[in-house]
Amino acid sequence: MRASEFSDYLAYFIPDYAAEISSNYDVDLQTAHEWAEQEVKADLEQGVDSPGQDLFCVETDGLEEGPVVGYFWCKPEPEGGSVFISDFCILPPHRGKGYAKAALAALETRFADAGHSDIKLRVAADNKRAHQLYLAAGFHETGINMRKPLGNQ
Repeated sequence: MRASEFSDYLAYFIPDYAAEISSNYDVDLQTAHEWAEQEVKADLEQGVDSPGQDLFCVETDGLEEGPVVGYFWCKPEPEGGSVFISDFCILPPHRGKGYAKAALAALETRFADAGHSDIKLRVAADNKRAHQLYLAAGFHETGINMRKPLGNQ
């Protein structure tokens, strides 16, 4: 991702992540939006040059060379460890065209060639489409996140 593309990514990511936070953690959308902004500020304070973070635009020919159809935000561990996908999205007008599968394959190749051992991610329980995509791409479930609100929430 180029610095000039970072604001477009945030324009997509913050509202999308806020909606997920609101849905999964029973908080109002304004609070969820603030939560999302705080996480971005903590992890991506230096934009595309933030240490320990890799940001990619998904373009029509994989990860480069074409119009942006989606985004990846990854956190690779140093020295060939795991890579954690913090965010992956194909923008709505481009879904169902094979870009997600191609982008995941390109990401796998990129990090395998760099000596990383595996890719990990978390998928929201209500995101069935993404869950099926990851299973079809060879990911397997390693656990289930659970939550129970306490008090008058």
